[in-house]
Amino acid sequence: MAHLIEAKRLQQHPKIALAAIALALSACGGGGDSGVANSAGIPPSFQSAQQCSATNPYASAGLKTGSLSTEKQWLRSYFDEAYLWYNEVPTVDANAVAYSNSADVYTSLDTYFKALKTPALTASGAKKDKFGFTYPTALWNALSQSGVTAGYGFEPVFGSLVVNAQTPNRNIRIAYIEPGTEAFTKGLKRGDKIVTVDGVSADDNTQAGVAVLNAAVFPDSAGVAHAWIFSRTGAANFSVTLTTANITKNPVLSRSVITALDGKKVGYMVFNDHLATAEAQLVEAVNYFKAQAIDDLVLDVRYNGGGYLYIASEIAYMIAGPTRVQSSVFEQLSYNDKRSAQTNSADAKTPFYNTSTGGTALPTLSLPRVYVLTQGDTCSASEAIINGLRGVDVDVRLIGGTTCGKPYGFTAKDNCGISYFPIEFKGVNAKGFGDYADGFVPAGTAVGTGVPGCVVSDDLNHALGDTSEAMLATALGYRSTGSCPVLSVAQAQALSVGRAGANSTGSFMVRGPARENRLLSPSR
Repeated sequence: MAHLIEAKRLQQHPKIALAAIALALSACGGGGDSGVANSAGIPPSFQSAQQCSATNPYASAGLKTGSLSTEKQWLRSYFDEAYLWYNEVPTVDANAVAYSNSADVYTSLDTYFKALKTPALTASGAKKDKFGFTYPTALWNALSQSGVTAGYGFEPVFGSLVVNAQTPNRNIRIAYIEPGTEAFTKGLKRGDKIVTVDGVSADDNTQAGVAVLNAAVFPDSAGVAHAWIFSRTGAANFSVTLTTANITKNPVLSRSVITALDGKKVGYMVFNDHLATAEAQLVEAVNYFKAQAIDDLVLDVRYNGGGYLYIASEIAYMIAGPTRVQSSVFEQLSYNDKRSAQTNSADAKTPFYNTSTGGTALPTLSLPRVYVLTQGDTCSASEAIINGLRGVDVDVRLIGGTTCGKPYGFTAKDNCGISYFPIEFKGVNAKGFGDYADGFVPAGTAVGTGVPGCVVSDDLNHALGDTSEAMLATALGYRSTGSCPVLSVAQAQALSVGRAGANSTGSFMVRGPARENRLLSPSR
């Protein structure tokens, strides 16, 4: 019997459950406490806010004046006030055993949070809300602001959606390496496949084996050594010991200029994260492209799950330039009908930001078109770039696979040391379009979500930026000829898998929530 792999948030950290009994992988997707009407029988959230259980490990000592029941009451009230689909919240018995373990407050609240989400489905049959999540506030703040996380410097990608319960084939490979990390200095490369970790097969399906894999692939802390064996195409298996460290993500992994066959200069940028630290790196890359006088741009966001919306606005402005975006909104946010004043406020209009957060004018390329490399891991704020540019008539061409489908977002709302992220708003572009819950489709025909371009698989056998890498090669070829490569039967079948919790090539990433969202920043 075949099973799907489920991405579970175990305790504090996002990890995958590499177990035989599993479900569909879910992508990891707060306004005010008052000023909106509550549904009958549900008290306003301010009445129960910051009244924490004595056993909540994340709550400050001075706030431990309540109980787990009080925290659940606050959560139910907050859903009623802030959740985009508050009128679709199912009836849930808050006193059920699954939500009432005072010895494990976080799991009880996280499980209750998930139970409150709408059960509605999209047109394709996917869950409408597969994104809302919870996270310990201190960990969230550290991750979202600094981009620092425990790891080795390589980003794993899982190559198989469906695994057999007895003989799983997880096909865990390296998508990319962060420069300067131990993974980089010890010679690991994109495409390397994990064979064993600490003597345990990457396809081990026992409870003990799964625990070893989770501890190594998704570490919680720095300073822990693990022994790995990797395989590499065309080479013998090799072993390496890697020690966990605090890794600072490089949102802009690389940028280069390629001279195309027609002699034109094409800029290429790998943009992986909408973290706060991305701003300076994006400005540097655009200044570099500007100095090189590029004619076209290939923006590679195949692994970019999103993050801060203002970062998406800034890079969209730098691509489009001031003339094209003049007086246009990058994204208009729409909240639930209890928050109509907020929907109609100036704060709900995310402009095309023309200055950095420090007030410095942003450089611009003023390009009439852009080639965007996408897969199912392209999500949220990354999709907002696509939608926002199309809203001001930049000619966007998509190369790769269907994006994840997330026109929604939220802000972090803390209660008792836990941040909650129920979906609060939907975003539309300057033309009023935002209906892409099933993703943008390269070479698709649907109105609004079908985007000119080519369908092509991710190519883990070539380095990012290598002009032989399938997605980049296709973009360059399409730019020159307007034609897409002819797919083999096997390629077409692989690309028909769809997102369903993984990307359209049948592979997927598991990332922390700061990297898979559309987030509003209080500073913008």
